[in-house]
Amino acid sequence: MMTSQIYKRYNGYMIKFRKYKQSYYQHVCDFLMQINKESHYHNNWTWARFEWMVEHPLTNKTLLPSMGLWFDDEHLIGAALFDMFFGEAFAGVLAKYQYIYPEILHYAYDYLNDENGLGIAIHDDDKKAIKEAIKQGFKKVEASETICEISLNEELPIYLPEGFKIETFDAQKKAKEMEWLFWQGFDHGDNKKQFLAQYSPSKGKRPHFNPYLCIVIKDKDGKLVASASTWYDPKVHYAYLEPVCVIPKYRKMGLGKNAIYLALNHARELGAKIGIVNSDQPFYKKIGFKEKSHYSFYWKKV
Repeated sequence: MMTSQIYKRYNGYMIKFRKYKQSYYQHVCDFLMQINKESHYHNNWTWARFEWMVEHPLTNKTLLPSMGLWFDDEHLIGAALFDMFFGEAFAGVLAKYQYIYPEILHYAYDYLNDENGLGIAIHDDDKKAIKEAIKQGFKKVEASETICEISLNEELPIYLPEGFKIETFDAQKKAKEMEWLFWQGFDHGDNKKQFLAQYSPSKGKRPHFNPYLCIVIKDKDGKLVASASTWYDPKVHYAYLEPVCVIPKYRKMGLGKNAIYLALNHARELGAKIGIVNSDQPFYKKIGFKEKSHYSFYWKKV
């Protein structure tokens, strides 16, 4: 089993392997920002997706040290990361160090698989990564991911139905309220006793969370009925949309669209040029998002 502090010389570089720990959190975020700048091949995996995953209530944090990191000196140049659960992973490396990709992909399979194996989403145009995956025994399956984007050159219009109020919301200080909205909005029902019985407050905090980019909509009684959040860092040009939810009885009223538009408008004020979402749902295309990148899953069984 690979352990931390393994050194290998590649093309004159002394590459150091380390297992993930919390002190490398910002290294991973910076790495994902850099790899997104280099190519659109990895824009399904942003720093914001990583941040959302690490602090998600369903993420088993005891598994986080299983993620592998590759450093040139103290600069993170490659990573194998899982997505909330073992069985699905990201494997990527900066362009200058592409010769390390086979090792990263091999590590991802060995240490991030579940009882069914491992799935990797690879951009349809990334021929080198596809070739290496097939060489290592991965096979293309029907599952896929799609990144859609929307231009933020102009402010998006807000037309809120009468009787509703839209505002920013500090979801970290009011986590239980937001999680109750998510419980309903992601179709778990409206039994609050059931929700409270399973609710467990997160002990961690998302360090880049900005309440200005978290939007909620309330009904006339002040109840949270819809929400949309974006994640933006001035080092990148995009705002990442995640999550979006609307309570079932309030759907098809334009509330989700309005929450998304205001969250994106706020990101635009801070410097974002586009908004992106990891989804191909018709809803997003209906409100102005267009398909940008498509990723096919390659699967290797245990």
